[in-house]
Amino acid sequence: MDDIVKAALAKWPNVPNCYGWLGLDARGNWYMRDERAQAAGLFGAADPEPARRLAAKGSLLRHDKLIDFIQRNYEGDAQGQWFFQNGPQRVYVELEATPFIWRIGDGFSVTAHTGAQARVQRCAVDEEGHVYLETDLGFGLVHTQDMLAASDAIEQGLWVPQSCAATELTQKFGFVMSPHALQKT
Repeated sequence: MDDIVKAALAKWPNVPNCYGWLGLDARGNWYMRDERAQAAGLFGAADPEPARRLAAKGSLLRHDKLIDFIQRNYEGDAQGQWFFQNGPQRVYVELEATPFIWRIGDGFSVTAHTGAQARVQRCAVDEEGHVYLETDLGFGLVHTQDMLAASDAIEQGLWVPQSCAATELTQKFGFVMSPHALQKT
């Protein structure tokens, strides 16, 4: 966490949390979700209407320094909700897939969408063939562009996949897809 963020937390310890305004998609992209995007539906929901699905995502963030700031200050809480610590305020993140999106590099190195290096502890594959990795940083989906590298790691026996239904991932690996939806219950 950035020192400036730690200082803000110490100075203003009781700032209310923010829900629904930030999303992370299955390719590691960040989205700002204004009131209109939130009203269009849940982030990443399987809406059959493409226009509604896009509207619910919000606006893709493109400002590199803002994205870097979010990624340096991104972490999970004890309940499995992921957030960006924005100064004294926690901005909880709506997930399209998982808390991390993994990129596979040379020698099967694994890097999170945040840029942090990770060590693989376990591999899982769902019924649709999506590959997930549990690492020392947390749980995440392998990026679609790195599926060939993931399949090579599996074929070489470096990662031994366990079958897991997509509907069981949140419970089994302890993460919350929509902290905002939890606030409404």
